[in-house]
Amino acid sequence: MTKTVVPARAAWSSVVRTGETLTITDLHGNQAVDFLVYDAHDTSVRYSAPDTIHAQGTIFLTTGSVLLSNEHTPLMTVVADDVGRHDTVGGACSKESNTLRYGHHTWSQHACVDNFLAEGAKYGLGKRDLVSNINWYMNVPVEKDGTLGIVDGISAPGLSLTLRAERDVLVLVSNCPQINNPCNGFDPTAVEMTIGAAQ
Repeated sequence: MTKTVVPARAAWSSVVRTGETLTITDLHGNQAVDFLVYDAHDTSVRYSAPDTIHAQGTIFLTTGSVLLSNEHTPLMTVVADDVGRHDTVGGACSKESNTLRYGHHTWSQHACVDNFLAEGAKYGLGKRDLVSNINWYMNVPVEKDGTLGIVDGISAPGLSLTLRAERDVLVLVSNCPQINNPCNGFDPTAVEMTIGAAQ
């Protein structure tokens, strides 16, 4: 078992082997964790939000959700979840989206896309390899008219979720640095990554 505390605003990555588990613990509560996953041996096979949503028939992720690739094959499965609902439609923050949503003065603020690009570069991944991501612990309710919101989180200190790798996968994480909306309670905090032995 390996445990790593990912500081606020930082990136993290690892290969998780078939059958191993990855537990993401929200140490202080209300911390969004942006997440991408690829086949570790062929990164052209990567997480697909549309395939995952279509297959499970709901836009929220929780226990039992199978994260599918763009080839409609399983990458990871959520095997435990203390929170009960996670987002995969809200996207990752970027300098561009921050500027549009919150004003040009936010241009210099660090964003999840920066983390993904820096961490992905270690594996030869670039901007074209970034796809729609998962936002663990981010609360994105969808209204009856289809309107999305980013509102206060429903997580709490110490809550966690666990994923099982269905093949060797490469996981990229951005511990979200956003400070302009309530996804992190306007105060980003650390999270913990635990890789457990194959079951």
